[in-house]
Amino acid sequence: MSLPPVAPEVTAAAVESLTSRLLKKLDAAVAQYGAAEAVADGDVMRVRCGEDAVVTLAPDASGVVALDEQATCTCLLAPKCLHRAAVLTACPVADSQGASGLSGDADGVPVAEPVEGALAAGAAKSAKSAEASEASEAAQPIAPGDVQPVAPGDAQVSAAAALWSAAASILAAGIPAAGAVPQAELLRAAHTARLAGLHRPEAAALRVVRDLRAARSQSDAHRLADLVADLRELLLTAGLLAAANPDPDLIGTARRAYEPGGSLRVHGVCREPVLSATGYGGVATHVLAEDGHWFTVSDVKPGGAARARGAATAPVAIGATALDHGQLSRGGLLIAGATVSADGRLGAGKGVRATPLTGRGWSGGPLSALFAKPLAATVRAQLAGVPGAGGDAEQQGADLIGCEVVVVGASGDGLLVLADDEGDGAPGPLIRLVAAHAHPDFAHTENLRRLAAHPGLRIRVVGRLDPDRTATLRPLAVGPVPDTEATIATLRLPESWQGHADLGYDRLQSAHFPPPPGDGPGPGPGSAVPEPPDLVADSPLWRLRHIVELAVSGGRRTVAEFARTSAPHVAHLRQSGLNAAADRVAALAAEADRRNRDVFGRLTDPDPGRYAQAWLAAGLHLAATERALVRASWEQSG
Repeated sequence: MSLPPVAPEVTAAAVESLTSRLLKKLDAAVAQYGAAEAVADGDVMRVRCGEDAVVTLAPDASGVVALDEQATCTCLLAPKCLHRAAVLTACPVADSQGASGLSGDADGVPVAEPVEGALAAGAAKSAKSAEASEASEAAQPIAPGDVQPVAPGDAQVSAAAALWSAAASILAAGIPAAGAVPQAELLRAAHTARLAGLHRPEAAALRVVRDLRAARSQSDAHRLADLVADLRELLLTAGLLAAANPDPDLIGTARRAYEPGGSLRVHGVCREPVLSATGYGGVATHVLAEDGHWFTVSDVKPGGAARARGAATAPVAIGATALDHGQLSRGGLLIAGATVSADGRLGAGKGVRATPLTGRGWSGGPLSALFAKPLAATVRAQLAGVPGAGGDAEQQGADLIGCEVVVVGASGDGLLVLADDEGDGAPGPLIRLVAAHAHPDFAHTENLRRLAAHPGLRIRVVGRLDPDRTATLRPLAVGPVPDTEATIATLRLPESWQGHADLGYDRLQSAHFPPPPGDGPGPGPGSAVPEPPDLVADSPLWRLRHIVELAVSGGRRTVAEFARTSAPHVAHLRQSGLNAAADRVAALAAEADRRNRDVFGRLTDPDPGRYAQAWLAAGLHLAATERALVRASWEQSG
């Protein structure tokens, strides 16, 4: 039985109440009691932590332990006991009620001009090396008549500084030493940021805590690249806000603030399963308005993968429609009095009225225009700018992409396809299609394997661009190419599927593929084909990536050890023409190995803030340069 999510401030308060003697035992207790069996009694959950200690969790109606009194223990030291703090730390971190799924970070010590200068210098060198000229737009003078951005207030600057300090300490510690106590400090700083209205930094801090817990528990869901990206986002936004940067994108917006959207006519495109790190599951149905704007209709509640499977055919909660999500993905809605959130979610308020529309599939109406857009232009627009600088829009994800491709063959658990970039038969880039969700309860991986077994198959794909991998799409649905000649092989889907298969829910069968040519045997499992060049993986930039990731996985001491052998890495980067990357490696290595001494010559603890500045400059340069390489990979002809 999984434990309920807990509000960040509840966990932070429980850890802060412990004595120094109990704090030393906390990490071991988290591992012990987190593995203990939780017994459910209605909505209440109990965890036995010994003969005389039972921790009881009583979530509220939303399923979250949001108040201190909702977590109790029967031992004599309660509520300031090790059992209660350990169980709360083992619980998932709940999303805040006011923060969006954005990110940010801050520092508990004043970080004014030094931080801002280091960040600006690192971003400038990154943009120059990666030819990311978009980053300089933020520094352009304000045109007459434009509204001058308002600088963050004193409370926001202070909250951002606290986030920076907590994040810098975690970076210096690394995964092995970033246990329950440093995490609680970051959770407390995140709560302070929420009270100050810093939605983007707060959300980033919560993601960092979740990433750390997954890493320390050796969870299959852990990806070091995710922790690096979230920590970079946290330090970037927190450092700039602590320096009173007035950019409103650094603050972010409140989650699910719905605004009137008027009348909308939307057409279903596809469904995808939704799984949350906090134990939520459901479905998101993507719909397209006639003016080309994307919207989603979501149904996400506690329940994990099991609920995500069941929600595929759950009723759509917009107006009094009788549609379920499967029908909406192949139909449409005429909505009066629509409400829309900042990230494109359609609300289900009392004043919303909806009428079902007959589906026309991907080949009719506005959906056909989705596949008429030049792929290269669409990708360039989505990959514009520098990672981490896009604010809300970047964090909420980009629009889906539609394209026509020809299957080439298998590529690991995915497949390679050749895009028809302009729709005129000219060869486009060679694209990797990888599973949007690798969870075994969903059909993404199995469907990709079946498609890979049919080289030469021509299909339409709707998916999401992977901005961190060269020429990679994560497909959500596939369909046949309409009006194809008899000599062109394409999918043969049932009429009830309305011209497309949702890769997470629909399972492709042999009957959905064209028969093999002649009287030969049917297709086999699909043979692997030579992989196209990976501009990111094959670049000498891996030397910079190594030290950036090493800093997170091992901490400052590990980087200091690396510093003693870093000279060949710096030299190789310079020989490859990557002088800015070499400078970043040298600066980070030098800062990690720096030792401070007091007036008596004794060694003192080094400043984690200066080390975090050096790491952030390296991380920003790495992200910007890799983004430039990813953009270049989409320009290559197949």
